[in-house]
Amino acid sequence: MVGPENDGQFQFTGIKKYFNSYTPTGRMNCVLATYGGIAFLVLYFKLRPKNPPAVKAT
Repeated sequence: MVGPENDGQFQFTGIKKYFNSYTPTGRMNCVLATYGGIAFLVLYFKLRPKNPPAVKAT
């Protein structure tokens, strides 16, 4: 047969609709979620308060 396969093959529901490896939009969402998670971790560790030691050495 010539032409695209059955369109029902890529009918995703739930979270699979937004995060999948079959469509360009799904791939883009996976990349953006990964970059966002990495940026969140970097900012968290960079901006968290630095606690001084509880007991000072004398």
